[in-house]
Amino acid sequence: MSRPKITQATRPLTTEVEAINERGECVPTAIAGEHPLTLYIDKREIVTLMTLGQAPEALALGYLRNQRLVKSIDEIAEVQVDWETNAVVVTTRTALENLDEKMQKRTVTTGCGQGTVFGDLMEEIDAIQLRNDVTLSETTLYALLDSVRRHETIYKSAGAVHGCALADAAGEILMFVEDVGRHNAVDAIAGKMWLDNIDGSDKTFYTTGRLTSEMVIKAAQMQIPFLVSRSGLTQMGHDIAAKTGITMIGRAVNKHYLLFTGTQRFTKT
Repeated sequence: MSRPKITQATRPLTTEVEAINERGECVPTAIAGEHPLTLYIDKREIVTLMTLGQAPEALALGYLRNQRLVKSIDEIAEVQVDWETNAVVVTTRTALENLDEKMQKRTVTTGCGQGTVFGDLMEEIDAIQLRNDVTLSETTLYALLDSVRRHETIYKSAGAVHGCALADAAGEILMFVEDVGRHNAVDAIAGKMWLDNIDGSDKTFYTTGRLTSEMVIKAAQMQIPFLVSRSGLTQMGHDIAAKTGITMIGRAVNKHYLLFTGTQRFTKT
């Protein structure tokens, strides 16, 4: 794998403003950052994402990966973020094929703000094959939920963000990303996995957001067999999880959870 040249342009994740509490007191209060970031690929504008700014390069890569606009990390030469212009510029090694066609065909989804699924992602679901020789135990699930609770630093200080985590087979968190939209957070993790050549086939993906069709598709694309959320799910999310065979767990908080699909991989030990 040829790793692209990337900037490391993280922005301050919170800022302090004044608020008045119920006693009429002026209280300095941390709030989450939110910044527009326009993605360009080979000088062509693709989309403007609203982001916390924690991992903008990974966010851009994950977006391109999950939308299937770029097939391989090897195709990308550079990812450059410039916050003065609120832009992230992706340069490829050779011109991308069928970019216009992929961008013309898209499905609007229920993302935070407005999500999109480009190309034939819905049709690709039938081709996804996830591992069935891996399991997630109840004990490991509880350990993961406890670890996530301790990782939510921006949410604890400022609220207004979603968090996503990638965990190994033992429930240890490998990476944790918070952003103003749950799809940004999952895309950033997808980008980090791409950069570091991390295999998702035995991993667990955790999100604070609801499990919609797009969230399930993204997890399946990354070959991740376990999908966990502290929130609920949609009917289409459930249908796609059942079709792909993902082990999907919702309403997972403390020692409570609901196991919806992929029950064959979950053990009560």
